[in-house]
Amino acid sequence: MVLYFSATGNTEYAAKEIAKIVGDESLNLLQKIRTSDYSEIHSEKPFVICAPIYVCEMPYFMSRFLKRVKLTGAREVYFVFTSGGYSGCASVLAHSLCRKKGLIYKGSADIIMPRNYIASDMYPMQDTPTIRAKIEGAKKLIEQTAAIIKEGGKLKSRHVFLFETLIIVPFVPVWIKLKLTTKAFYVKDSCLGCGKCAKVCPLNNINIVENKPEWGKKCTHCMACICNCPKDSIEYGTITVGKERYLFKKFI
Repeated sequence: MVLYFSATGNTEYAAKEIAKIVGDESLNLLQKIRTSDYSEIHSEKPFVICAPIYVCEMPYFMSRFLKRVKLTGAREVYFVFTSGGYSGCASVLAHSLCRKKGLIYKGSADIIMPRNYIASDMYPMQDTPTIRAKIEGAKKLIEQTAAIIKEGGKLKSRHVFLFETLIIVPFVPVWIKLKLTTKAFYVKDSCLGCGKCAKVCPLNNINIVENKPEWGKKCTHCMACICNCPKDSIEYGTITVGKERYLFKKFI
């Protein structure tokens, strides 16, 4: 079974393509994560876990979920990470997760895809030709990855140097606490009050009050709320004003 979380569609695309090629089911973990549903997930075929990369590793809420959920049936687990270019120490932490759960780590693959993070000027949005070229490159790598999984082979994980782990592991919690805040989120008058932003938030952190979203304190900056808004009514300070929202489905 292919398990995945996807905020703006990149990881969903990878997961569904892999599931189609290997002849297995795919399961979106969003609702299970939102509701802390750790009930058993069973698969006769190897598990394939597809995850985006946030701050150099798998999203902390997804790691927490995988630590607690009961996976039964197959013991082999593959990981597929989608990112804008760097997966940090995700493969090391995935290997450690498998070891602690008594699962067999079958390696990981890094799929480079268009960036969706618009809440920073550090990563400017790419133009349409660049985005389409990245998707085309990702498609080929996804097909190659799926073929290896189908044959029962082992994925060749990116080599992670010790200094990367020593820097990233203590750095991530600090960055999340200081930088991934909700203070700058606000909604414009064009908001329809449809509640889609609340439904796609993996942390269940958005409440609709008088037909307008209000953000709690938890946030992972996944960009699901801001990019899925049908009216582009959500902004993050002045950083996102005028920026095109990224959704994978816009480019296929």
